[in-house]
Amino acid sequence: MSEAAVSFKRRIAQTVHNEDLHKALRRATDRFGTNRIKMLATLPDADEARDRARAIRRHTIANLDRYLGQFVESVERVGGKVHWASDGEEANRIIVDLARARGVKLVVKGKSMISEETELNRALEAAGITAQETDLAEFVLQLEGSVPSHIVVPIVHMTRKDVSRLFHEKLGSEETEDVLRLARIARETLRRRYIEAGMGFTGANFGVAETGTIVTVTNEGNGRLCSTLPRYHVVLMGIERLVPTLEDLGLMLQLLARSATGQKLSVYSNLVTGPRRCDDDDGPEELHIVLIDNGRTRILESEYAEMLTCIRCGSCLNACPVYKTIGGHAYGAVYPGPMGSVLSPLFNGLSQYAELPHASSLCGACREVCPVRIDLPSLLLRLRRDTVLEGHAPWWLKLGIFGYGTAASSPKLFGLGSSLAGLGSSLISKDGWITKLPPPLNGWTQSRDFPKFASKSFQARWKERQGKMTWQGGKR
Repeated sequence: MSEAAVSFKRRIAQTVHNEDLHKALRRATDRFGTNRIKMLATLPDADEARDRARAIRRHTIANLDRYLGQFVESVERVGGKVHWASDGEEANRIIVDLARARGVKLVVKGKSMISEETELNRALEAAGITAQETDLAEFVLQLEGSVPSHIVVPIVHMTRKDVSRLFHEKLGSEETEDVLRLARIARETLRRRYIEAGMGFTGANFGVAETGTIVTVTNEGNGRLCSTLPRYHVVLMGIERLVPTLEDLGLMLQLLARSATGQKLSVYSNLVTGPRRCDDDDGPEELHIVLIDNGRTRILESEYAEMLTCIRCGSCLNACPVYKTIGGHAYGAVYPGPMGSVLSPLFNGLSQYAELPHASSLCGACREVCPVRIDLPSLLLRLRRDTVLEGHAPWWLKLGIFGYGTAASSPKLFGLGSSLAGLGSSLISKDGWITKLPPPLNGWTQSRDFPKFASKSFQARWKERQGKMTWQGGKR
């Protein structure tokens, strides 16, 4: 078994029996799931809206080169500057160079999963530049020295008591479980950082090709402060996060909020088009947009291109029984849950994440809730196939498949195997069920029972039936 697979199993072992984690996950994900259903019902025709959103995203991805060109022209027309990065290292280097050239020592950051993808904070710190997370949840994680466990609700795994204890240890505040007081502690700590910062950084939920507009969606005002107060605003955006028009954006925003947190619209939907103009009262002097590939072009050229239509709502995480059992950190990747189980192997290779496509029950709940109807179960099955083709399957599975293939190609061997399986399972079963199997099959019986094999195969029963019918027919 590979080192990555062992690590994955160890992480699962640490979380699968953590009842506090399960309660926190269920409380949040169940609430989001319930609110999603309620809010989708407020759309005149939610199914039609999802079909249109899917069509828009698939059209955009299919014509990505054209819309990227239009987006760059639109950004530059309104005074912004576009930079291209092939991978995370180049994206980080561009942002560090921009900060150094302008004498920036402090960067205030809005919530951004793609900066987690590139490990931007580490690159800034290595260059002597302080990176300050300003999203409340990301601020908590930065204090803890941890990473998000959910792409929308980064500290979904934590309780108020956990946050209170952390603030007491790191900030010297009195312990409290009052959410408003905890938010006030963070606000008082962060407010001066916006004023001190020379550069603001955000990700982007969408970029609008026709106008060059950058769109960030949040339920906190920190994103707006990061993009307007500092002199320089830098945006890091995946090349796939485009929509053709503002009209298309309107539909995406309605579905994103409903699918992510069960809201009609998020509290702040920020649309930034270019830097500050001469007659503007506020805004950055410079706007820099870093468009990053980081494996996206490779995905675009593959049979997994559909995954690039994802709008990062997190609804598949909220619906996934596996995610709700093991939590986000068990995946060991930037993106957890069903979408992460597809994206992580595609971005970083199956050699590192061969176990993740198997971290799914294939129940189809992720496909049912996806606002753009990505067929995640099918993508996961294809990746499982690829793990076998690339030789990442464990030895016992390879041996088992080889043995089954050999037996299945020989009627005599298959019949003998069926008879032996029926006899063996009868010896270790109780009331028709097997409750304990030896390794590696014990992974199944640790959480469920296995039905015993039939004492007689279908073919044997069929022959007996045919024999009885012939005998009865002859007697008549």
